[in-house]
Amino acid sequence: MAMDFLFPVRVYYEDTDFSGVVYHAAYLKFFERGRTEALRACGVSHTELLARDEPLAFAVRKMTTEWLIPARIDNLLEVRTAFVSVKGARMTLNQEIWRDEDLIARAEVEAACMSLSGRARRLPPDILEKF
Repeated sequence: MAMDFLFPVRVYYEDTDFSGVVYHAAYLKFFERGRTEALRACGVSHTELLARDEPLAFAVRKMTTEWLIPARIDNLLEVRTAFVSVKGARMTLNQEIWRDEDLIARAEVEAACMSLSGRARRLPPDILEKF
């Protein structure tokens, strides 16, 4: 799968369990950082969304994650993010985390654009065109 956005992540002590292996929940943070930086690379920032007349935010609606091999303390990882589709209020992304030539984990993510009241909102045309 061709990936559009690459984001490096270093594994710190706080990301690991007592054995130096990355704790499963830390991967969710790595994926989140990758998605945020992919949005930023498209010219969409969370700050900009919140500053609109009707403030907007993205919320993960569904995420399917597969962990393949463990990452360890001090590893330099790369989060690869691809936008599969962006339409209406939803976007679908594929993400992978690599360590050199090793695929560590992957996720399929569905996120929704939401008003701050929690209601789904279509992506405004000026934001949609950035994708």
